[in-house]
Order: sequence, then C-alpha cells, then structure tokens
Amino acid sequence: MSPTTKKTSTGLSAEERAAMKATLKERKSNEDGETAVQGALAKMTPKDRALGKRIHAIVKVSAPSLTPKTWYGMPAYANKDGKVVLFFRDAAKFKERYAMLGFNDSAKLDDGSMWPIAFALPELTKADEAKIAKLVKRAVQ
Repeated sequence: MSPTTKKTSTGLSAEERAAMKATLKERKSNEDGETAVQGALAKMTPKDRALGKRIHAIVKVSAPSLTPKTWYGMPAYANKDGKVVLFFRDAAKFKERYAMLGFNDSAKLDDGSMWPIAFALPELTKADEAKIAKLVKRAVQ
C-alpha cells in the first residue's frame, strides 16, 4: 500500500489566493472606502498607480453617487445597494501586460445582445478619459 499524499493545490494561482485573502480582510475591516482605495493604489507600481488615480478622479466626478471601496483588493465603486458597478485592476495583480477597467452586471451598459464590460488600459489619453467618463455616467443611470 502506498502512502497517501495530501493535495495542497486549490486550483487557484498565488495571485488568485491573494485576492481571496484581500476579500476576507475587506469584509472584516472598518476602514472607510476612500482610505481603502488610496491604500490599494499605494501598493501599485508607479505606472498602474498613475492610471488608478486618474480613474479614481474620473469616477468621483462622473458618478459622485458611487461609493469607493476595495473589491478583491482592487479599487472599486459601489452603488447605493453596495453592489460593485466598476473596478480598476492593476496589471501587476495577475501579472498581466495591461491594467483593466471593468464593469459588473450592476452597471447599466446593456446595449443589444452584446456589449463590452472590460477595457485594457496600457495608458490613458484625454480622449480615453472622456470615453471613460461617459461610460461611468451611463453605468449609473
């Protein structure tokens, strides 16, 4: 009879496990959302931090009704029901080549039978910022 082996893998990457741990920490935290978002931004690479700060500013101006919070350790913005409408994921979070702006199903972006819900952000131009502001406003209509 061979000795039994204990399976140590959960099927999740180290980055995914870290995101799950961040979620548990967020649920236990009494930290206000703005402070949590600023803390998440501070942990990012300089390039991602700059993108994240710009997204944060756009969301605050375009949809002041959204509440900043962290979601799986990422800056996110929730509606009055506490549901995350959109989030910013830095490139380093999952070792990707670009940051991402994502919208959840609580965002009111439905358009026909198919619409985009995530956008790659290798950089932000003024035109991109205008598009994002428009999307954010539409997401909370």
